[in-house]
Amino acid sequence: MKKGFIAGIVMMLGATAVQAEDIALVAPQMSGGKPLMDAIKARRSMRVFDEKMLEPQVLSDLLWSTWGISSDRGMRVVPTARNQQDIDLYVLQKSGVYLYEAKANVLKQVTDKDLRELMVKGQDFVRKAPIHLLFVTKNKRYGEFHAGSMYQNAGLYCASVGLNCVVRAMYEKEELGKALQLGDGAEVVMSMAIGYPKAK
Repeated sequence: MKKGFIAGIVMMLGATAVQAEDIALVAPQMSGGKPLMDAIKARRSMRVFDEKMLEPQVLSDLLWSTWGISSDRGMRVVPTARNQQDIDLYVLQKSGVYLYEAKANVLKQVTDKDLRELMVKGQDFVRKAPIHLLFVTKNKRYGEFHAGSMYQNAGLYCASVGLNCVVRAMYEKEELGKALQLGDGAEVVMSMAIGYPKAK
């Protein structure tokens, strides 16, 4: 009986722990950066990227700015119709594809395959971007509006800290859906390529 109890505890701990392939994000910094009006003025679509991966703090702050939780009541940093919070935010990078789980502040690995080639679709500059954000929803009525709020936040964050970014609707939509096993009517409705400016 004692052995069974211990085994049960181990299984419970294993179920709640961050898996080795997942990425535990550092705590986001929820203050600082450029003043809002300066960030609005600086925001631009930029198509030149350094291939260097984002620093851990920068990645965490970017994800929180895009789709993080900003209150004890679970409210998000962007509005959604009737507070449905019906968007999933995926991160594509060299080590695979991850789903952002804001409450746990973790990137849950969906696959270890580098799917960034599916983002190119004739625009070679995309290959240099170290990460791509994918906005995924099955809400046919409001989902794209919600994605727009999210990528606007992301763009302002990038302008605030000096990252390059560009919003894109060109990617292999069906192939991405299959690779991510979206199902149930969910689809990628927008993407965003992000990275540091190219080193001189």
